[in-house]
This record gives sequence, structure tokens and C-alpha cells, in this order.
Amino acid sequence: MSGTNDPNVVDAEVVEETTAPTLPATVEPVLPEADYSEGGVPSFDYVRDKIENRHATSVGAGEVAGLGTEHTMASLDEKIAKNKEAAKDKLAEIRRSMGKDS
Repeated sequence: MSGTNDPNVVDAEVVEETTAPTLPATVEPVLPEADYSEGGVPSFDYVRDKIENRHATSVGAGEVAGLGTEHTMASLDEKIAKNKEAAKDKLAEIRRSMGKDS
């Protein structure tokens, strides 16, 4: 500090200017094998991967829906119908208990 007590004076340090870091020489990136030929035809591996992905997606969707197990679409529809009927019966019971027969 230079000995002044002036609050507007900022104590600083002189820093020498340095040059910006240099970038390494550019290297041509190694490109993976293209999925399409120059003529626009997809490669065999690309087509196989697409088919395998679609198959895996459909199998997964079936498992999420409960199909492919002991459940079938008909049994799931039957279960939904039973739940709706039980809800309807419960609502009618509540209305009867309140004295509001429908």
C-alpha cells in the first residue's frame, strides 16, 4: 500500500501480459463406417440394428402392458369391466346409505 487511507484507491498488482495458449495442430477425425453407401443404400449392420431395436421395443411394450405373461388382452378387459362394475355398486351403496336412492 502506498500509505494513503483513501477508500477509493484499490491496491493492485501489475501482471505481465501473456500470449494466448496455442492450439495443437488439427488432426483429421477418424470417422466410423458410414451407415449408408455413397449411393444411399443402408448397410446390412444398420438395417439389422434397426430391426433388432424395433423388436426389442415391441417386446418391452408388451411386457409393460402385461401381455406375454399369464395375462391376455381379453383378461385385462375383463378385469377393467369388473373394476367398473364394483365402483358402480359401491357408489349405489353409498347413495342408499345417504338416503338418496337413484
